[in-house]
Amino acid sequence: MELEVRHLRALCAIADAGSLHRAARQLGVAQPTLSTQLARIEQALGGPLFVRERTGCRPTPLGRTVLGRARPLLADMSTLVCEARAAAAGGDSRLRVGSTASRALAGWLRRLRRPGLEPTLQMDVSANALLRRVADGQLDVAFVHEVEGSSLHIPEGLRVRVLVEREPQFVMLPADHPAAVRPVVRLADLAEDRWMVDPTVDGEWDGVHRMLRAVGLNPRVLHGDYHTAASLVATGEVVTVCQPSSQSRPDMAVRRLYGDPLGVRLLLAARTRAELDAVFPALEDAYWEVARQSTAYREWLEVGGVRTLPRCPVAATGGGRVEFVRAR
Repeated sequence: MELEVRHLRALCAIADAGSLHRAARQLGVAQPTLSTQLARIEQALGGPLFVRERTGCRPTPLGRTVLGRARPLLADMSTLVCEARAAAAGGDSRLRVGSTASRALAGWLRRLRRPGLEPTLQMDVSANALLRRVADGQLDVAFVHEVEGSSLHIPEGLRVRVLVEREPQFVMLPADHPAAVRPVVRLADLAEDRWMVDPTVDGEWDGVHRMLRAVGLNPRVLHGDYHTAASLVATGEVVTVCQPSSQSRPDMAVRRLYGDPLGVRLLLAARTRAELDAVFPALEDAYWEVARQSTAYREWLEVGGVRTLPRCPVAATGGGRVEFVRAR
């Protein structure tokens, strides 16, 4: 059997839903049909992709590897379809948006959408890859994050505007974790926990590694994407760093890390200043909207977490231009 897009979509649905029953309902198929399809996919790939448990299912190490490759492929396929449909309809007004993961995306795209303009979206875990696509003309703009201590390579000719100079990274841990009773968690409180990191995200593993080593920790580390990480946090398997705009749930808690030991810089890139001017206000509004929806991040902001930044251009790695803007 050859893998098809529908097979990858089914695997992602199972991982996101956490059970075959819920995934089948979302996909609109019978559970036995989905179970049979999964068995055929696992046979084709040579091993089990999910561990079946009484409470649901979770990805195996092989499953996490496959999911990590499947999600970008599905995103690329979605972009291809959207762009093809736009071309077939004779539409010339396209805005090709690229982004790393962000809760602000939905609000940004909603604000950009207007009659005659339907933005397309291409997701990628690699900020450097998205910047190259903007430079090559494959994307019009890209919203990316730069992990502290791991500078991005900004291609020659790009203009980059800073949305947030340093966004602190918070920690996501099981709701019943002893440290979750406090609003601020020390890394020492997580010394006995397994961590999950996505090594395909530019700079993430290096940043987390430096953060842990700085306080003398060398914990067990699992590799997986953020969807898998959230699922394993909910079941008490791991803890993981997360964006501060992430929201707590009944089965998981989002907490600030003491001293804000890890941060990222949020950047918007385009080839011209006019392109930045056209989309930046919508991104700024969308970002602060979701930032204040998160209890933990809102509390951090209210005690003076955001610094105001000077409006002055500076040189950037790789020859691009970085324009600092005032944060709220």
